[in-house]
This record gives sequence, structure tokens and C-alpha cells, in this order.
Amino acid sequence: MNYSVRAKECPKCGGKELGKGKHSGYAVMQPENKMSLGSNIEYILCTDCGFIIESYVKKPEKFKGTIF
Repeated sequence: MNYSVRAKECPKCGGKELGKGKHSGYAVMQPENKMSLGSNIEYILCTDCGFIIESYVKKPEKFKGTIF
């Protein structure tokens, strides 16, 4: 996934070393009003204090047409 703006430091502690993580097991985001297996959730986090800076789904196209 490409972003035009990337976090470069932690807004909580000022740490400069960031990492990428994901939920494991059955922890997926699922569309509310349609049948789908959903998408994994990924995170950008501070490796110093653990603050989650960004979170996003890996396959956002699975959520098209779900607005109510």
C-alpha cells in the first residue's frame, strides 16, 4: 500500500524507530452489511513505547458499497 505521507516519528514519545505489525488468528475487519471474509488489519507502531500510529485494512476494496 502506498501512502503520500508516511509517519516519521511517534507523536506520543518522539521515537524515530517505527515498525509494522498485524493482527493474527481470526482478528480481521469484516464489512458490516455484506458477506465477506474481510481483510487483515495492519499497523504502524512505535518500537519504543508501543503507540499505534496508523492502522489500516490490507484489502480496502472488500468494503466498497458498505456505507449505510
